[in-house]
This record gives sequence, C-alpha cells and structure tokens, in this order.
Amino acid sequence: MIEELAQAEAAVAACVDAPAWALAESDLVAALDAAHRLEQRLAAVKLALVREVHGRGTAVAQGASSTAVWLRERLRLTVPAARRLVDLAGTLDAGSPGVRAALAAGDISVEQARVIADTVETVHTTAGAEAAEKAVGVLVDWAGQFEPTLLRKLGTRILEHVAPEIADAAARAALDAEAQRACRDRHVTLSEMQDGRLRLTGNLDAEAAGLLRAAIDPLTAPFGPDDARTAGQRRHDALAELCRLALRTGELPAHGGEPAQVVITTSYDTLTRHLTTGTLDTGLHLTPETVRRLACDAVILPAVLGSTGQVLDVGRQRRLITGPLRRALVLRDRGCAFPGCDRPPRWCDAHHIHHWTNGGATSLDNAVLLCGHHHRHIHCGEWTVRLAGDGQPEFVPPAWLDPDQLPRRNHYHRRT
Repeated sequence: MIEELAQAEAAVAACVDAPAWALAESDLVAALDAAHRLEQRLAAVKLALVREVHGRGTAVAQGASSTAVWLRERLRLTVPAARRLVDLAGTLDAGSPGVRAALAAGDISVEQARVIADTVETVHTTAGAEAAEKAVGVLVDWAGQFEPTLLRKLGTRILEHVAPEIADAAARAALDAEAQRACRDRHVTLSEMQDGRLRLTGNLDAEAAGLLRAAIDPLTAPFGPDDARTAGQRRHDALAELCRLALRTGELPAHGGEPAQVVITTSYDTLTRHLTTGTLDTGLHLTPETVRRLACDAVILPAVLGSTGQVLDVGRQRRLITGPLRRALVLRDRGCAFPGCDRPPRWCDAHHIHHWTNGGATSLDNAVLLCGHHHRHIHCGEWTVRLAGDGQPEFVPPAWLDPDQLPRRNHYHRRT
C-alpha cells in the first residue's frame, strides 16, 4: 500500500505545476471532475487507515487520550475534524459497505457519505436490512444530483421510496433518531486565535438551545436608540454578562481544587503606573485598562516573580498542591503539560514528579499539571516527566515509541 500511495503522490505532484491555463475549457472541467473524484477515493483509503489505527488502540498506546487527539497531532487537524473522521470511519465499517464502496469509487463526497450513512442507519433500525440496502442505492443516485444539505432533507422521506408500507409509522422513529443524533453531535469548541481572542463554535441540542435563548435574549436588547452595536456584538456582550452572573452566584463547582474564578497575572506597576498588560491563566492577554477595571472587584493575590517571570515564592509548603502553589503551577504550565494535550488548567490535577509518598516535596520544582487522562498515564505507563534546565516540564517517551528517547514538550500553552 505504501508503494502504491507513493506512486499516487508522485502522479499528483506532477499535476501541481502543470499549466491549467493551457487546457481547453472542456478539459479544464474534466480535470476538475477527475481531481474531485480522486480526492474522494483517497478519503476512502484514509478512513480505512483511521479505522485500523482506532481499532488497534495505537493512539492510546502512544500516550494520546483518544484517536481524535492523536490525529490532531499527527495530521495537524482540529479536534472536531479529527473526531468526525473517527466517527465516519466507524460508521462505514459497522454497517454501510455500500456507502463505503460508493466513496471508494469516487461517486459521492465525504460529506454525502456521512449523510447517507446516518440515513441508512435510521432506515436499518426502522425497516430492516433489506430496506437499508435499497436506501443506499437510492441515496447514492440522489447524491449525483444534490449537495449534502438537500440530500439530508430528502433522506427524511426515503422510506416512502424503499418501504412505503411503514413510512407513516416510521416518521416518529425518524424524529427520535434525529433527536438522538442531535444529542450525539452536541459540542462547543473554543479555538484560540492568533491575536488572543477566542472563536466560539458548536452545535446545541434543542433543550440547550432553548435555555441559551431564554437566558441571552433579555440581555441582547439595545441600550437605547443610540446603541451602535450590531446584533452579533450584542449577543457577544450578553454572553459575557451571563458568565459574570454565573460567577457571582458562588454556586459553580470547583475546578482543579480552586473555586470558579478568573485568574489574571499582572505586575504592581500595571495597576499603579498604567504599564504593560495582564495575562489570563488561559494565556490570553488583556489591556492595562481591562486589568484595572477587573481589579476593582478582585482579590489581589501577591506572588514574587523573577526577571523572566518564574515564580520564586508563593507561600508555605503543603502536602496538597492548592492555593498559591497551584496558582504558581498554572502560571508556569498553563494547562496539561503532556506533549500534544490542550486541556486547560481547570481540567488538570497537580502531579508530584517525585511522588509525595516516596518523600517528594510539595513544591513548584516537584510539580506538573496533568489532565486526568495523562495523570493516569504517567502513573501507569512508561513515560517519565522531569523539569529541564529552564524550569519547564519535559516528558521522556518509552524506548519502544522512540528509541532515542528524546524529551518532548507541550507547545499548545506556549505564550509569546
């Protein structure tokens, strides 16, 4: 397979620099169709490989918390995109050989394959295997005419074509299946942008959507006729106000041993002389004006910092890594320190590098932040963690994974 893929890659590489401007219009369109068909056939190969990697447990064996996270590191994908790959690979393997064959033939696109697989799964549940097999043929034929969104809408009436005798009775089942799909696909993603802002995306199920609208709509009304904010800006401000209201209740659960709070790192000069900026514990930067505004309703927690920003003194030692010591650890690690993990500080445990039960001290130079998965992995696996000469944690992989055992670091939380 590797040799065949290498030949295919070479053939594609030869086309990259080919002068498309020299093609006749009919040849240009034919080349576009061929490139698209080849893209889908390669996707079928990729999904088969993803399915095998997932089935073998390769990702977890190499230290990742899931196949999706491993794919993010390996292929430089977003986690949602990687998760969709894993889900589709499993769906096509479990019960949609006809869909897999259509994708491998280049007759349908990856997005169309996802729609068809979901629809066929519903038909199989409600009408049986024979109707599901008929549905594949009908939907693949429709895929030659309709894009994924319209194909999904048409799919809601597929039983009228493959099993008309039960179409009415199955309408309720289809609604139930759609509700289950909405529950399965629910997610919210926070993506950090290069300038420190966050992009918020996701899918809410009907209940969560109703709750959000009920909570946010009263806060999105314009302040008055002179309010120049756009509708999107008003929704943004309303969401921020919801978070402030939730934090004020004091009823949010603790995260990582600390009450729910916003932690901002700044200097005394920032507050008194209006200099430099502040940094959230998530790594995002705030203007001096924002820091001073938030400080009006804040608890000031002092820490002594060295010239390069490392914490030198945060108070007395304790067995548990909480309070000022944990805040110092958050300032240093900024999240799970295991290579490739993007879990934020509030999802993490504080791990003793030299175990406390073996005489290890409860100190900053003997601690590292780890999410639950990687905390268990360090305790039970073959990875080791240590602090490098610059005081930053680094992880040494087992010899079977890297014969040279070169130390690795987490680059997701690096601040510049």
